[in-house]
Amino acid sequence: MWSPRWRKVADEDATDGKAFNSLFGEILDWMLAPLLFLWPISIIVTHNVANSIANQPYDQALAVNVRAIARLVKLENGQARVNFPAPARLILRADEDDTVYYQVLGFKGELLAGDKDIPPIAAPENVVPDLVMFRDESIAGEEVRVAYQFVQPIDSAPSRLVLLQVAETRNKRSTLASRVVTGVLLPQFAIIPIAVILVWLGLSRGIAPLNQLQRLIRRRRPSDLSPISVSGVPEEVRPLIIAFNEMMARLEENLQAQQRFIADAAHQMRTPLTGLRMQTDLALMETDPAQVHRSLVHISQSAERAGHLINQLLSLARAEASYEKIYAVERVDLEVLLRTMLSDFVPRARQKNIDFGLENTGEPLVIDGNPVLLGELVKNLIDNAIKYTPSGGCVTVRTIATERAILEVEDTGVGVPDVDRERVFERFYRVLGSTESGSGLGLPIVREIAELHRAKVSLIPNPSGKGTIAQVVFPRSRAGEEHLPPEPRALAEQFPPA
Repeated sequence: MWSPRWRKVADEDATDGKAFNSLFGEILDWMLAPLLFLWPISIIVTHNVANSIANQPYDQALAVNVRAIARLVKLENGQARVNFPAPARLILRADEDDTVYYQVLGFKGELLAGDKDIPPIAAPENVVPDLVMFRDESIAGEEVRVAYQFVQPIDSAPSRLVLLQVAETRNKRSTLASRVVTGVLLPQFAIIPIAVILVWLGLSRGIAPLNQLQRLIRRRRPSDLSPISVSGVPEEVRPLIIAFNEMMARLEENLQAQQRFIADAAHQMRTPLTGLRMQTDLALMETDPAQVHRSLVHISQSAERAGHLINQLLSLARAEASYEKIYAVERVDLEVLLRTMLSDFVPRARQKNIDFGLENTGEPLVIDGNPVLLGELVKNLIDNAIKYTPSGGCVTVRTIATERAILEVEDTGVGVPDVDRERVFERFYRVLGSTESGSGLGLPIVREIAELHRAKVSLIPNPSGKGTIAQVVFPRSRAGEEHLPPEPRALAEQFPPA
């Protein structure tokens, strides 16, 4: 396809240096390329039409000559004769531009008068009287136009026909056709550049709002995430601007959430670090070994709380980073994952004298997910259950197989009040009156990972009347694919953000 020089505009991006196609050039290409493709076709069609126009008057003149010769054909003694006087022959050949040939053939194809150079033609089955026909031939390597007629002399049999032919070279016709073509095409040489200029100006005016929008966006401060006004924006660009505004709103919401998270994390980290500093100062001032030991115990506990908080923050950051496609998805059997992880919590449950057990389906319960993040989810649920269940209580991890895969962690702990069942999923939120230390990040991490896997997490009151059931409902792996080997894929690619 024809491509003008200005079809593609190389616009070097400031960040990666990639070249982008110009929308302006693309539109020009699709508008002007068909025009220039049709132009040669137009020339050919115009030339054929011009030849047809040029043939009409000269064909009529040839037909007149043929009919004039036909009137000279007579039947004498059963033979066809032509009385063609010399003045008539001179008039017939008196053409300054073209060579004229004529020919009269008798009943048996014998030459009665004229030139033998014109190729003869067989008579059709049904001859129409006084019908002059035309055809194109070549005489001595030169193209000619031939007018011919089959004549039946008076008193002759119907099958006895005389062939009359008059041929003329095409010089006058070519000259007339060239004039017609020139008269038609010359204005096009002026019209097409004007059309190109008008299209250029029209497109320039049409994309002016886009250029204005580009300048408006470039003038914005980096921190300005306010929506762009859609007033005056072309209808075709309006959906793009609306989608861009929605993206900016999500970006602003994410930035505000990050700022709140950083502020909350700094506040939460300040408490254990302050405790560590105070206990360290006290230990340095003490001379009694028992007091020093007590201070060291406090320091150890504060360091453990700080380490736990840091690990929770890292887990939350890891879950959020999954949107950036750093984790692979594979088919995970929840039953196998739970049996692998529960042994890590048995010592802690025994230490608190907690009845800790597993109720499973006994069959594979396969979901699509990331084992690392799913392990973090299970770890936080069981950790919370053991932490808030008093000595002598019970913690049960349960799996249920329906059209979905259900994971439940049931405890007989202090429970969560109805008003707090949603708020406990907020970062750093802790139920008032709780005596257990915690960071307030366990359940937010659980929800973050659950949403990433298109799962739903909720807290349900224990039917026994004491404690809580943390329930996570996962979509099961696609039917008929459980037997396939794992296919690692990006987590955000498998579970894109809603």
